[in-house]
Amino acid sequence: MLRFAVAGCPHSTPPPKGTVEGIHRAKALGITAMEIEWVQSVPKSPERMEEIRSTARKLDITLTVHAPYFVNLNSPDPITLAASIQRVVTALSMSQLAGARSVCVHPAFYLGMPPKTAYGNVSRATEKILKQKSKLFPDVNLAYETMGKPTQFGTLEEVLKLSKEFDLYPTVDPAHMHARTNGKINTTEEWNDMFDLYEKYLGTKSLKYVHMHYSGIAYGPKGEKHHIPLQESDARWEDFLAVLKRRKIEGTVVCESPLLEADTLLMAREYARKN
Repeated sequence: MLRFAVAGCPHSTPPPKGTVEGIHRAKALGITAMEIEWVQSVPKSPERMEEIRSTARKLDITLTVHAPYFVNLNSPDPITLAASIQRVVTALSMSQLAGARSVCVHPAFYLGMPPKTAYGNVSRATEKILKQKSKLFPDVNLAYETMGKPTQFGTLEEVLKLSKEFDLYPTVDPAHMHARTNGKINTTEEWNDMFDLYEKYLGTKSLKYVHMHYSGIAYGPKGEKHHIPLQESDARWEDFLAVLKRRKIEGTVVCESPLLEADTLLMAREYARKN
């Protein structure tokens, strides 16, 4: 089964607009998944996490998480690196308690280093993070995201290679890839190539539990600027949904449109109409 997730609490969530209230609102709207947006900080209340878990389980809402933006696993500064590792570990640990299955992480910036050097640094940091997996987050996937700017570590091949190395799966974001290439990665052929490479690295079964992001996106020569509504963008989103349907992709697609529930429902309904 493929579920379409709203990125954060729906705009129409009534006050106090917390995660639990957002899950209830998503259910009322007919949305079957939600990504919890811990992009600034991660809450640390086990009681609150249990409330999120039990609510999502009761309402059959699949949960994913977006970790804080303030992560650079390629930082040469040991203090920054240690803080980045801890933020990821905390996000994974709280996600375990909340019942989320996968945590999206922006891995790093190149900082002028060769991609191979950056890869080695991110790999070593990943090893440190995953040393705590069995104790703190045994059931949660660490999902490095494909990134939208050429200055950012996170090409498709980089995140797939890391995922294969550590038995993970990434957050593939075709909108980021579209922006990073200044307008490419927007056709049926290119998306099929993307999934072919995914399958090559991680195996056929890996396409049964993907964690993806999708939206319209504004971009320029330096890559991503910001997300925009699907119907205001150049995204060939209906063709993208057809590829998902044809290839029988399963898992969760998080709609990161600023319209939140409106575009999430638009994608879900259009997908359901596809043959």
